Amino acid sequence: MTTETIEQRRATSYDGHRAGAMRRRKEFRWRPRSYGEWLVLAACAALLLWFCLPLYVVVATALKGSAAGTSSFLAPPSGIDLQGFRTAWDNLAGNLWNSVQITVPATIASCLIGALNGFILAKTPYRGSQLLFTLMLLGMFIPFQSIIIPMFQFLRALNLTGTLTGVVLVHIIYGIPITTLVFRNYYQSIPTAIVEASEIDGCGLFSSFVRVVLPLSWPGFVVAGIFQFTNIWNDFLFGLVVTSQQTWPVTVKLNNLIGTTTVDYGALMSGAILVAAPTLLVYVVLGRFFISGLTAGSVK
Repeated sequence: MTTETIEQRRATSYDGHRAGAMRRRKEFRWRPRSYGEWLVLAACAALLLWFCLPLYVVVATALKGSAAGTSSFLAPPSGIDLQGFRTAWDNLAGNLWNSVQITVPATIASCLIGALNGFILAKTPYRGSQLLFTLMLLGMFIPFQSIIIPMFQFLRALNLTGTLTGVVLVHIIYGIPITTLVFRNYYQSIPTAIVEASEIDGCGLFSSFVRVVLPLSWPGFVVAGIFQFTNIWNDFLFGLVVTSQQTWPVTVKLNNLIGTTTVDYGALMSGAILVAAPTLLVYVVLGRFFISGLTAGSVK
């Protein structure tokens, strides 16, 4: 077979795959075919614009800078003024680092503890394990406000009030129920024979978890990590009650950018963008793994 013939076959195969992909793309493209479908499409477009309006107001106000307070919120910026971002960064830089020191270790620790709990509940059931799991899930439904006083007294007894360690400990404990639920459901889809085979090879319970199960757990870590990172980063109540002014997370400091007599709306909205950027970045980077990780334990 000559080189020219091989190249022609490759070109023909490539054209065939491309034509098939375009055909499938056209088949899945939805187009309204009746007045009712056009009405649904118009309603969805109107709702999309309505939900995007707050985002437009935040971005437009941030770009107006010092002129944000003298113009309508809905008016587009006449020019790009980044003074608001500079002001917000000068005020929030230290608190952004506080939030990083709170969120990262609390997310990692709660996910690891939840993974170990989920593994034990899914692969080594014992008498009373279902009751323990049910009681653990009740922690997801306890309102934050109802535990403020006992939580504060507990941390004060440990001399952890006003410290980053105290608020990290609170987020770890409060995140264990949701991470345990995620990992237990995921580990139920992993064949028990894998764990039994590792035990035959001489691994104990903890060694089987670390060497065999943990490397297979990245879908669960993606889901639980996104949940925990988002909840901890956006937390306001625990950060306000547990920390001191020197250890405020960025959400508490952002609230204090509002002055008593005047408000710099440009700096305030710029700060809101800076605060929202990390969680947005997490969803952009890991979003394509989120749905696959969320449904990883749905079927066997």
